[in-house]
Amino acid sequence: MKKINAFIRSTQTKMDITFDYQGPSILTTTPSYRDSYNDIIKKGCKIRCITEITPENISFCKEIISLVTELRHLDGLKGGLAINETEYMAATLIQSMQPLTEVYWSNAVNVIEQGQYIFDTFWRNAIPALRKIKEIEESIIPEVIESINDPVELQTKVVELLRIAKEEILVIFSTSNAFHRQERTGSIQTLKEIGETRHDVKIKVLTPKDEKVEETCNELARNPNFHFRFMDPISQVTILVIDKRWSIVAELRDDAKHTIAEAIGLATYSNSIPTVLTYSAIFDVIWKQTELYEQLKVQDRMQKEFINAVAHDLRTPITPIIGLTTLVKDKLKDEKQIGLLDVVIDNGKRLQSLSENILALTMMEGNLFNISKVIFDLNPVILDIINDCRIKLEKLPKFDRQFKKKISFQLHGFDGKIMVNADRHLISKVVYNIIDNAINFIIKEGLISIFVEQKIDEDGKNNVVVLIKDNGEGIHPDLNSRLFSKFACKSSYGIGLGLYISKEIIQRHNGTIWGKNNQDGRGATFSFKIPGI
Repeated sequence: MKKINAFIRSTQTKMDITFDYQGPSILTTTPSYRDSYNDIIKKGCKIRCITEITPENISFCKEIISLVTELRHLDGLKGGLAINETEYMAATLIQSMQPLTEVYWSNAVNVIEQGQYIFDTFWRNAIPALRKIKEIEESIIPEVIESINDPVELQTKVVELLRIAKEEILVIFSTSNAFHRQERTGSIQTLKEIGETRHDVKIKVLTPKDEKVEETCNELARNPNFHFRFMDPISQVTILVIDKRWSIVAELRDDAKHTIAEAIGLATYSNSIPTVLTYSAIFDVIWKQTELYEQLKVQDRMQKEFINAVAHDLRTPITPIIGLTTLVKDKLKDEKQIGLLDVVIDNGKRLQSLSENILALTMMEGNLFNISKVIFDLNPVILDIINDCRIKLEKLPKFDRQFKKKISFQLHGFDGKIMVNADRHLISKVVYNIIDNAINFIIKEGLISIFVEQKIDEDGKNNVVVLIKDNGEGIHPDLNSRLFSKFACKSSYGIGLGLYISKEIIQRHNGTIWGKNNQDGRGATFSFKIPGI
């Protein structure tokens, strides 16, 4: 006791001390210890103290709070240690309400530093004494987040939580193999037993699937309290939530392994309500997303089937409408009647173009879009399209002559041959779509410049670049971010499929397409690049 009191008196600025659950009774019932602690505090020194607070020693711990600067609780402390600026003391045996009979003392710097490190580690993991006292007095279950490294302990904890579930079990499996591993350990059988015997417990499972998983889940779903949904693997963790009160999260280390011990890394257990509710919310979000995804898949399939049917049905009557109207027009001499039929033919062709675009769209999204590549000279193809556009502008129906446009074409790079290996019809469609857009966005009079050139990229590969520049209205600011998306349109010229289809065609040729407004603020430039020969 003399040595202990000397240690206490030698403290200059601070003393850190730990003792087990029996230590509080010794400190508070030994006058010399109490007096020494009071002397330290009066000198302006700080005392940090850690002990294990229990229902049996809680009254002593309340007294200690007034004797030290700060008191904290830590489960499972054994013996005790104390450190000040120059000395270290430790006791391995503490007996309730009795002075220490044996201590270890040292003033070696290395020993003091080691003792300080141990204390600081304990201090970081300890909780405030008042919080622990409140938990004991009000029978509050303390909130914890614990790491579990032992696979056996983890599996025991999983089964324990499953068996105490009263309302709800939520499970997210990271992979189908994770499902199978739990099946081999018996956890899936436990879920089945719970579903069969405790009808008040709802079981929800989210899992990636294979044939075996689907078969097992379908069998489990015969019980009305068992629900499952399939999802794509979205994380590297398996999550279990019980009654929104407990959670276990296990990291996936190696999905190829057969056993949990080999496959699972670190796991965490928690009864912290904010933590558990967070995992419960994650489950609910994914659950709703899978439901929405299934609904969208059904709607998307129905939509594609509808559009495909409409496109085919439109195609059938359009051809005879255009053909027969043209035949009748050629036999007429009345200019007014000819003009009226020109309107029918022109709008029939627009409807035909629309139906072809819709059909192309459904074929692309259904992976039914075939590309037939041949080697051909691109220049004559572009020239034919330009000629067709000129004829279309000249032969505008009389009914629409008031909207007639005067458009000039400038050609660059058409002196030689530009050979490509591509689908002639589809590349023609891309060029036509871009030129037709340029014509539509020129109000009355304008210029369309077309550049064609061969370029060698950094890898030494030959590419063909086609650039089409106009001086029309340009790209609307709202369309910049979704220019090549479906139904991106801000005009009355179409429904916004032309550029989307063009992008799909170019990408399927291993090329790229882009568009931007011109720097002078007049018009836009669209370009595409495809491999050359």
